[in-house]
Amino acid sequence: MTDQEPIARPLPTTKTPTHSKTPSARPIGRIPVQDVAPSVDGGVLPTKSVVGEEFPVTATVFREGHDAVNATIVVTDPDDVTTLLPMTLTNPGLDAWEGTLVADRPGLWSYRVEGWSDPYGTWEHDAVIKIAAEVDVELMLEEGARVLERAVAEVPHTDADKSVLTDAIATLRDTTAPPGTRLAAGTTGEVERIMRETPLRDYVSESATYAWLVERDRALYGAWYELFPRSEGAHFDHEKGQWVSGTLRTAQERLPAVADMGFDVVYLTPIHPIGTTNRKGPNNTLTAGPHDPGSPYAIGSADGGHDAIHPDLGTFEDFDAFVARAGELGLEVALDLALQCSPDHPWVASHPEWFTTRADGTIAYAENPPKKYQDIYPVNFDNDPEGIYAEVRRVVQVWIDHGVKIFRVDNPHTKPLEFWQWLIEDVARDHPDVVWLAEAFTRPAMMATLAKIGFQQSYTYYAWRNGAAELQEYVEQLASQDAPYMRPSFWPTTHDILTPYMQYGGPTAWKLRAALAATLVPTYGIYSGYELVEHVARPGAEEQIDNEKYEYKDRRWELYEPGGEREGQSLAPYLKQLNEIRRAHPALHWLRNITFHRVDDPALLVFSKRRGDDVIVVVANTDPHATRESTIHLDLAALGLQPGDSFVAHDLLTDSTWQWGEHNYVRLGPDAQPVHIVEVRRF
Repeated sequence: MTDQEPIARPLPTTKTPTHSKTPSARPIGRIPVQDVAPSVDGGVLPTKSVVGEEFPVTATVFREGHDAVNATIVVTDPDDVTTLLPMTLTNPGLDAWEGTLVADRPGLWSYRVEGWSDPYGTWEHDAVIKIAAEVDVELMLEEGARVLERAVAEVPHTDADKSVLTDAIATLRDTTAPPGTRLAAGTTGEVERIMRETPLRDYVSESATYAWLVERDRALYGAWYELFPRSEGAHFDHEKGQWVSGTLRTAQERLPAVADMGFDVVYLTPIHPIGTTNRKGPNNTLTAGPHDPGSPYAIGSADGGHDAIHPDLGTFEDFDAFVARAGELGLEVALDLALQCSPDHPWVASHPEWFTTRADGTIAYAENPPKKYQDIYPVNFDNDPEGIYAEVRRVVQVWIDHGVKIFRVDNPHTKPLEFWQWLIEDVARDHPDVVWLAEAFTRPAMMATLAKIGFQQSYTYYAWRNGAAELQEYVEQLASQDAPYMRPSFWPTTHDILTPYMQYGGPTAWKLRAALAATLVPTYGIYSGYELVEHVARPGAEEQIDNEKYEYKDRRWELYEPGGEREGQSLAPYLKQLNEIRRAHPALHWLRNITFHRVDDPALLVFSKRRGDDVIVVVANTDPHATRESTIHLDLAALGLQPGDSFVAHDLLTDSTWQWGEHNYVRLGPDAQPVHIVEVRRF
């Protein structure tokens, strides 16, 4: 075999042979780049952030042999301008690299990681060792000069930086100077900075490119307040013996109180006409009285459908006035988008194919066994997808044109995912500032995929995560592996949810759960009446008795105002305090910056959030029935402090101050406060 000609093979290329008998694969590259994160579904769907939000990009980058390797994040902005950002080797043994991304404006960005051979790093490492050992001294100094010459010739630099490198080259070759002086000239802090910021890169090898969607701040951060417009201003007319509905104009009168509590978003349940066929009565009974309003989720009547306003609530002029007044008060309006119909909806007559017909010829009503919703027909998206897609897009545009930039989507997990992906993308083409919240209390895979395909925010399992350990585990998942695509919204209760914890925990539980929702994640919400600790459940159900979904509710807010009969019995001042703390502390506006700390008592939860110099520590007793004493153990490095440091702990809820360090005594519970929200003040 030795007399045969050697086999000639082509050098590796970036193209896979057309008729290759092996599976096609992306070339490994001269400098392998692997495990780039974040990567949503392998880069098929975009990573998400908001303007100004920092998040880490990590990768494994290595090479053969002992020459120095380095890595760079290559970022392309929406205008196709490319920027190179340095990465740091965080674990040499695992070849783990990390860098930080942050965008200054919304739009579709992209990033990739490039691995490269680092001739300067290789020379510096070898030169320091060899010259100290007096091995190849002149050779090493000359090689250093040549590396810097290449850097000057091949890499753009400012005049000032070029002058620094030129001077270093001259000194490296100055044989009249001691070797140590010459070496120092090529390894000064200034030279290292220049070679780090504008490096000389050999054998550059790139990863795949990953899409990065940057959105406005409200997609990540905000405090929501939910209300039923028909209840605001509703009252019982004793002369007529029946209820009088509130209107959009009377609901507008509630807005100053919502804004005063510090909320950012006022969320309206559906405001459309309500059907009469199979209308539900109080407490979800099957028979409604002649004056029962019905569920606002049974949308549609002779007065119109999803593009109409219930006549009892007013007109589009009234709605426009509501949105304008909210804007004056610094509130955005979120509208419920519930894609379901009452049997009286105009679509039922004009497009019966948009619904599911059963074998007996009837249209199937909604069911979630054992629950039945006889007053609602689900929409079937399969019989005429083109028609129903276009109609929903038209409806959404109606509300966008009237100032709605946020949609809370009811039960999105009961509609096709490809529909939501299409709708959200189509709306974003003309209205990229529209935000979508998924009300999907469902299986994890569905919740995750809804977020991946476009929903900016999602309801979560927060209402059912009550213990310290399960809360920590859940939030750690949300803030790490889920954070590139899913933004959680924490709600202690909703108009459909009243857990046993809230039924029996008393005011302590209601204060605790609001405080945790407001500090664990950037977006949280409360349902109107939370201020009044409305904790009585309908027997056999985890929802309030006399549910507002099926009747009017006059909460008589005036009784809780200063001078009123029930002054001091509302949590409104507490909610206001929480929202003021959130607004004043940017550390609470982010999700991925959370750190959990050790505590001796397993009922206590301790975590911190840090953003620059703003550091918040939260200590909560998750047991609403007992006061507990314990010692917490803080990771000082996570607070930006050194071992042995102490600091002034300023409780933002009580205005108390203590001197804290690594180990601190706390006492929390019903007879005091269930939560400390501590601002870290350095001496």
